[in-house]
Amino acid sequence: MAIATRSDLRNVAIVAHVDHGKTTLVDAMLRQTNSFDAHAAVDDRVMDSGDLEREKGITILAKNTAITYRGEHSGGDPITINVIDTPGHADFGGEVERGLSMVDGVVLLVDSSEGPLPQTRFVLRKALEAKLPVILVVNKTDRPDARIDAVVGEATDLLLGLASDIAEDHPDLDLDAVLDVPVVYASGKAGRASTERPADGSLPASDDLEPLFGAILEHIPAPTYDDEHPLQAWVTNLDSSPFLGRLALLRVFNGTIRKGQTVAWVRHNGDVANVRITELLKTQALDRYPAESAGPGEIVAVAGIEDITIGETLADADDVRPLPSITVDDPAISMTIGTNTSPLMGKVKGHKLTARMVKDRLDRELIGNVSLRIVDVGRPDAWEVQGRGELALAILVEQMRREGFELTVGKPQVVTKTVDGRVHEPFEHLTIDAPEEHLGAITQLLAARKGRMEGMANHGTGWVRMEFIVPSRGLIGFRSEFMTITRGTGIANAISHGYGPWAGTITTRNNGSIVADRAGVATPFAMMALQERMTFFVNPTEEVYEGMVVGENSRGEDMDVNITKEKKLTNMRSSTADELEKLTPPRQLSLEECLEFAREDECVEVTPEKIRIRKVELDATARARATSRAKRQEA
Repeated sequence: MAIATRSDLRNVAIVAHVDHGKTTLVDAMLRQTNSFDAHAAVDDRVMDSGDLEREKGITILAKNTAITYRGEHSGGDPITINVIDTPGHADFGGEVERGLSMVDGVVLLVDSSEGPLPQTRFVLRKALEAKLPVILVVNKTDRPDARIDAVVGEATDLLLGLASDIAEDHPDLDLDAVLDVPVVYASGKAGRASTERPADGSLPASDDLEPLFGAILEHIPAPTYDDEHPLQAWVTNLDSSPFLGRLALLRVFNGTIRKGQTVAWVRHNGDVANVRITELLKTQALDRYPAESAGPGEIVAVAGIEDITIGETLADADDVRPLPSITVDDPAISMTIGTNTSPLMGKVKGHKLTARMVKDRLDRELIGNVSLRIVDVGRPDAWEVQGRGELALAILVEQMRREGFELTVGKPQVVTKTVDGRVHEPFEHLTIDAPEEHLGAITQLLAARKGRMEGMANHGTGWVRMEFIVPSRGLIGFRSEFMTITRGTGIANAISHGYGPWAGTITTRNNGSIVADRAGVATPFAMMALQERMTFFVNPTEEVYEGMVVGENSRGEDMDVNITKEKKLTNMRSSTADELEKLTPPRQLSLEECLEFAREDECVEVTPEKIRIRKVELDATARARATSRAKRQEA
């Protein structure tokens, strides 16, 4: 064995909590290394290329870019820095784990005001378990409410706590090395970084990101490999090309892979097949270009293997040595996704309606989404889809809706386990930042959802930070109610806390549903008569059907109403006929809000044009019988 080093290469992941500035920092790194053509028109947050990513302002998929650095720290030689921009939301943790498998070190980004948050803990634990060195970057130092020293202290405490937690399972972990973390102060938006601490609310002293590049080259190790070892390359992601078909993104660990080469493809089940690499692509900035070969440490894309999936190995055809497969945490939330079964199904031509189309699309999602599972529920037109969180599943449904699918989506449920004969459910570690005047209301809200307060801190700024342990099902529908009671000012973030005994019954919605009792068109006359007692979800003249939820009741029970009632014509002229009657505008619910609002006996109808809440059983008589039967059983 002869260990060698690729000094011309660095592989680094940028990880952080949601909205702490990862993607903006990568933008600045690309611009300052002249990675784009001089005449290229470049948007902000170029790494967030998907429509949903831009609309929601979050990163959903881990992506990689390659920066060629020729600055003062490179000694004049070009150095390629492969940067993996990972999601900051816990629901996309599978993407984070996959990104960490490609790199040799981590840049941990922390907001100078908010400090470490739950997702920071999640990605940091994964990095320490993989024994990856960490560079701490305190971002947004120019925020007027920055508290730089306190944030560095919180990050150091978090590092020490996590290292102590995982030391039992990783006895070779060097605690001194974990705590000896270099700190860089930055403003990604301004494109500035410094190793010298700026004053709170001030920009870093340097005019560029050179100190950050220097820290990466000094503290992130160059890839090492055995120059006598045969080819070993690991599939870490998938993409597609209209010309080349499926592309497998590889991290080459040992040996060299070449265009036109015949390699051994080792599948998850252990089967080995010889395949030919028809095309090999390297990355520069955001573009891929053809190449003849790639060596150890490089991250490349290859074409020619149609059914290859994440976690599989490409090895030397004459000396097959597979790498271990990628493992991710178990899913915690599930929902049923099936074909649209409402009376308004198929009203628009060109929509994708059949069970075969839905199943094919879900199977395609499994190929690239390592944290997703699909379970057969014994029906030909519906499947249970399990994921890491409510948002990840809602993103999948929204993507399918935009692709032209019509679906029926059940209310999110938790994935339970049986331990020693008792039912265990997933719990979340919830961190809340909110103005202190909302402290009582938030505590009361979470107490009703079986939340247990673990800690509270007041930084003296009028805001308070609270930490709770809450059952995952207690957070289904929590966000909209939380935003209401904090008047949109509160920030809530949750991360998995493992499994615990079933916490008991949770009542999450106090108001009942308003249900249409017949098909027809919603009339202004009927809505005017009803609006004092309810909030509507539909507009006048909108088509409705029996069993469709058209609003929210001001009381706790459901109410069936005739929203299609028309005004009777008479020969008598009303003295108020010319007065303008005002109808309160309806409440427009997004897909996530519909999933949160739905009760156990309700589901969501999703079409490209419209999202509706409906009863699972549309017939009012059948629903009444089921309710009576349930009450008799309880008695």
